[in-house]
Amino acid sequence: MPVMRGVRIEMPKTMFEGGARVMADLGHGEEKIFEFYPDEISFSATELEGKTVDEALSLKQQKDLAYLQSSI
Repeated sequence: MPVMRGVRIEMPKTMFEGGARVMADLGHGEEKIFEFYPDEISFSATELEGKTVDEALSLKQQKDLAYLQSSI
């Protein structure tokens, strides 16, 4: 499975634009990997660089779960 490289995070300009987008090059051009709400969880490009899409999605799930459990 290809690893993500050239990772960048697009932050929304306004709160009406939805979540931030994680964009990455998987060897055949840049594509959106996932979206997240930066007021709930955060990511840096360096922590995602070199991960597979499955690993990145697993990390997002872990952060989402931790956020939800802290909100209880």
